[in-house]
Amino acid sequence: MTRLVGVYRADGGLWGELRYLAGHYLRGQSCTLCDITHSPFRRKAEWDHQVESLGIPFTLLHLNELDDSLAEFVGDRAACVLADTPEGRVMLLGNDNLASVDDDVSAFFALLRERLAP
Repeated sequence: MTRLVGVYRADGGLWGELRYLAGHYLRGQSCTLCDITHSPFRRKAEWDHQVESLGIPFTLLHLNELDDSLAEFVGDRAACVLADTPEGRVMLLGNDNLASVDDDVSAFFALLRERLAP
């Protein structure tokens, strides 16, 4: 496995963040991966610690940061986590899987490690 990629169900950048916050607080919309990786104001320290202990590069991307092939692979399945492998891309966790951990970083990494196990 060459890397893991988490794809937020939101655009990045100032306008993307503002649209996300408006949708989140005014319309109750959310991104399950955002809820796992971030507190209301910044990325969770536990997230960074868990990523470091994984030993696999883990990239987080917003929808507007995806290259064409990654955008085609993800389609409408964001938020999600996928793996780039020598054989190609593999979807590891979909939005329903991410929702099942209820914003809990430890539970997310337990589920991820389960999916990564041979």
